[in-house]
Amino acid sequence: MVQTAAASRARTQPPGPLPQELAAVMWPELPTVAEEMVHEIGRAVPEYRPLLEGSYRTVMLHCVRQNLTSFVELVADPTASTAERDQLCHRLGEFEAHEGRGLHCLQSALRIGARVGLRRATTVGTRYNLPASMIVAFADAVFAYTDVIESLCREGYVAARGGGDEAWESQRGRLLRLILAGVADLGGRHGTRGTADATATAVAAPGSGPAPGSGPAPPSPLAELARRVGWRIPERVTMVALSPDADRNGLRLPGRLDDDVLSELGDQRPHLLVPGEVDEAREAMLESALGGRRAVLGVTVELGSAADSLRWARQTLSLVESGVLPQARLTRCENHLVALWLMGDPALAEHLAVRQLAPLAGLTPGQRERLVDTLRTWLTTRGTATQMAEVLHLHPQTVRYRMRALKRVLGGQLGDPEQRFATELALRALHLRRRASGRPPAGAHAQGREPELPRDHEGN
Repeated sequence: MVQTAAASRARTQPPGPLPQELAAVMWPELPTVAEEMVHEIGRAVPEYRPLLEGSYRTVMLHCVRQNLTSFVELVADPTASTAERDQLCHRLGEFEAHEGRGLHCLQSALRIGARVGLRRATTVGTRYNLPASMIVAFADAVFAYTDVIESLCREGYVAARGGGDEAWESQRGRLLRLILAGVADLGGRHGTRGTADATATAVAAPGSGPAPGSGPAPPSPLAELARRVGWRIPERVTMVALSPDADRNGLRLPGRLDDDVLSELGDQRPHLLVPGEVDEAREAMLESALGGRRAVLGVTVELGSAADSLRWARQTLSLVESGVLPQARLTRCENHLVALWLMGDPALAEHLAVRQLAPLAGLTPGQRERLVDTLRTWLTTRGTATQMAEVLHLHPQTVRYRMRALKRVLGGQLGDPEQRFATELALRALHLRRRASGRPPAGAHAQGREPELPRDHEGN
């Protein structure tokens, strides 16, 4: 059995600096607080909600009561044995693995139980007029005890998954590679395995697995691997591209990712898979786990399109690192789709620019750059000369002068919708490349009298 050093140390110590006489206050509360914990877990964790009936509810209530009893016993006697509790937690972890649920379900249940316990402690503290310092110490003890329970359950979970953490992570890495390879057969994605009776048997008898499932066809390799590592296959995913690390031994993140996030940190271009959308909570988790490392959130797509999401995220990361897009620790690809599209094929964008701007080829570089900048502003804003002058930091009369020159040089190209659209695309791409090179817009530093433009660009 794999055991973490932290859990081994913690389980030999009392749950916190609590006075032993506090146990007498806690004992009468256990039956009702256990019922409340089970109710809250069923309400807040969707995976457990349909199971909290019949024998499974009885088993869960027994597990909750056992853990609460062990906590109070350790308060009353810090040397009390925890063997029964430890064995029970290992069985819970094993059962979660056999059922194909991610460990995050059990972790959520533990956090909910801790929250309910602290809520009850506040009520009891008020009833007995306990000092605030004791309530704070009780909260610390609850969090420490929850960490121990989680570690014990993880040990059972990892053992049921094939041995050690490394083997488990290796299987999760293979799962991510299968997804990116475009495995389309997702049979068994939403299947429910086991019954309440099988649950009771599995928890009561260590090492026993769930009853064999039935179905019209065996699960796909992806679904089977997901079941073995306890990963719920999502409908949609968001890929995350991370900036690489100079350490050839692989990227090390300073913080912790959510358990359902798949990662490939040993790759030359490290990346993550986040199930579903990246909401505010997920974004906060990523920022904490990455510790300031630059990352790009890909577009949220169907699972079968995960490779596209990662490709776009990596392209966007390249644009951020080259200066085309603003520097940021966390960039959303969704906010830069036009730039990503325009810069997706630089050679083609360059060819388009040469073709659309060919009428300006006879001008001097300075003249051409000023007209290009003015034309881009007109195409993107369609503003008046006064409005464009504010954007370009020029006098309105200078803008009018340039627009007359553009109409004279480009002729009907500006009146044809398709040609005008192609020109706008070319100029947007040109502007992005100029930003990457660090060159400011031409109009931003124009000074003095506008140089005379030729009335006929042919041969000049």
